[in-house]
Amino acid sequence: MYPYRLFLDVTLYDILVAIGVAAAFAVFLLYADKLKISSRLQILALVSAILGVALGFVSAGLVQSIYFWIENGAFEWRGMTFYGGLVGGALFFVGTYFLAGYLMFRKSETPKLYLEYAMRIFGIVICAVTLAHAIGRIGCLTAGCCHGEVFEEKRWYTLPILHISKSGELLRTEYAVPIPLYEMFFLLDLFALLSWRVLKNKGDALPFYMVLYGVWRFCIEYARADDRGETFISFLSPSQLTAFLMVIGGIVLFVVYYKVIAGREKKTE
Repeated sequence: MYPYRLFLDVTLYDILVAIGVAAAFAVFLLYADKLKISSRLQILALVSAILGVALGFVSAGLVQSIYFWIENGAFEWRGMTFYGGLVGGALFFVGTYFLAGYLMFRKSETPKLYLEYAMRIFGIVICAVTLAHAIGRIGCLTAGCCHGEVFEEKRWYTLPILHISKSGELLRTEYAVPIPLYEMFFLLDLFALLSWRVLKNKGDALPFYMVLYGVWRFCIEYARADDRGETFISFLSPSQLTAFLMVIGGIVLFVVYYKVIAGREKKTE
């Protein structure tokens, strides 16, 4: 773990988040070219994604600041939470995609093209988001945040946390469950699975992500050590409630896709 400032007030966490965003855009362009997505649709998706990412960062910071306020009673603008960025960014991305898509294609020869390719484009985008999230979790590991339970003795599933004085003296060593590391491995596996679905030209990557990541996040929250507040369901944390809703939404989207959307896609091919 290395949460210290490097240069220009930048940390390893900041650098890894930037690398994750760059990797996400690279994946989008690569996959869109492989699937022969038209340049107009790529521009539409990229503009929507850029605006979604920008608002996602604001949303991620805002939600994290609310967590600090709940825990400490003081509103401080620092840090980010993935769920805040995912929900805020996704809502803005989808809204921008459909609104701008309607304006871009309403007078074209194929006015419904942005609708017909929506699920495939969303699949490419969620692949990119998953890879960025995996890289960002390495940033969490370097920052020493989002870890699980802390123990005084070493266990096979823990990593050491070194408490060092300003003079460089080792004060004590604790051992934490490295949740970001475990989540990074899960997200890389999920990225591989989603990429396989997308590159087979399937439109079900988004519901796959919603169900699989939702189940994972719901379970891994039990190993988290930080308190993120309560919900109206006393035994569920905010992240678990969001994960539960994500799984339900993913199941519904699976049904809608295979009952309605998939048949229409075959007719247009």
